[in-house]
Amino acid sequence: MASTCNFKRELNKVLFEGDSCYREVILNRPSKLNSLDYDVISQMLKNFRDFETDSTIKFVILKANGKAFSAGGDVVSIVRSMIAGHWSFGARFYKKQFNLDYLLATYKKPLLPLIDGFVMGGGAGLSMNGRFRIVTENAVFAMPEVFIGLFPDVGASHFLSRLPGHFGEYLGLTGARLNGAEMVACGLATHFVFSKDLPLLENTLQTLASSEMTIIYQVINKFTQKPSINEDSIYQSLETINKCFSKDTVEEILLALEKEAENKAEIWITKAINSIKAASPTSLKIALRSIREGRLQNLKQCLICEYTICCNVMRATISNDFYEGSRAMLFDKDKKPKWQPSNLELVSNDMVDRCFTGIDDDDWKYLQIHDRSNIVDVLKPKL
Repeated sequence: MASTCNFKRELNKVLFEGDSCYREVILNRPSKLNSLDYDVISQMLKNFRDFETDSTIKFVILKANGKAFSAGGDVVSIVRSMIAGHWSFGARFYKKQFNLDYLLATYKKPLLPLIDGFVMGGGAGLSMNGRFRIVTENAVFAMPEVFIGLFPDVGASHFLSRLPGHFGEYLGLTGARLNGAEMVACGLATHFVFSKDLPLLENTLQTLASSEMTIIYQVINKFTQKPSINEDSIYQSLETINKCFSKDTVEEILLALEKEAENKAEIWITKAINSIKAASPTSLKIALRSIREGRLQNLKQCLICEYTICCNVMRATISNDFYEGSRAMLFDKDKKPKWQPSNLELVSNDMVDRCFTGIDDDDWKYLQIHDRSNIVDVLKPKL
């Protein structure tokens, strides 16, 4: 009987465990880096809503099995559904995902993401918009969407734009990776706890069984470390990043980086240049505008705008890059996407404007998100 239960547990893509006073939501697709498909998102949305209205549940822990917290949305399944059916199949996924992201960001009970591995794309949407963002030495953050013809979404125009200076633009345009210490330093994470201490942290929280924010903070702080970032950390170069990524256009950002490369033999500059040149030109321009506009918007406004862009990207309103990028990076894996338009100069402002404009289709609607007035904007712009 026990082996049968374990087998069924392994088959479940997301697990819901815990006793009467708390719940654990455990992402359970380790072989797929806990990527999020429609079924996972649907289950999480239903259960998180139920947990929030259950007065006996004091807090919820969100964690994952395997070496990844979540590497993002299951783009392969999304693209397959659209190719086999209609682009609106993808829109249906993003509609549900963005509503889940907003629910978790505005959750009325303490929600504690324990990030002990890769957190990228959709995984960041689950965890980066909330009050608690707990990472370990195993955490690796990145938003690499521009390399598959997409753009940083799931609220990234909100949380990236709130980082110091123009560090968010740097992360969004280059897909650069950060470790746990760097996530704390720039503000993406709120607490750093050693991986070995997570079980004891969970046990202590479960013993207290409290929903009081002050008590939750006190417990987490007992396990929190103050990590130092390395001398060669990218965050040590924030002054140069601000100088380059504060420029008005992607073309000017690239030019500024190339000028810096002439004067400084720093590896990160060369990597940034190569990353930008490898990404979809259309995605880069969308990403920059999205982050810049997000700096002036609240999370709800950001998600509504991102959904509109996603729909235009999936519909291929101005470019087929999402399908081409997915082919090159995720299906054929030749890693040689043929972007159209092929360079930044060919992507006009008018083309980008169209991606931020609603779709002229009787069946299409702007994303509907019910306002949750309890939310305090915990992320403030740091320009």
